[in-house]
Amino acid sequence: MGDEEEKSAAELKEIRLNRKLAQTAEGIKAMADIAAADLAIRKRTAHLRALRLAKEAADRDKPAESSGKAASKKTSKRKST
Repeated sequence: MGDEEEKSAAELKEIRLNRKLAQTAEGIKAMADIAAADLAIRKRTAHLRALRLAKEAADRDKPAESSGKAASKKTSKRKST
């Protein structure tokens, strides 16, 4: 703490200014990191949404096969009970 008392007002002002500039730079970097993460999440979400919609469209194109299999499973369970 003795070092701070020996420093002049101009030196202290420069230290505060440098600290503030460093904090501003860190803030800008943090905001850029957040924006990059947000963009990555949006891209991944869009990709997964496209996959889901494609799967749903494919499932809609083939409803007879899946419902036929489901019906046969239900009848086989009824026979066994």
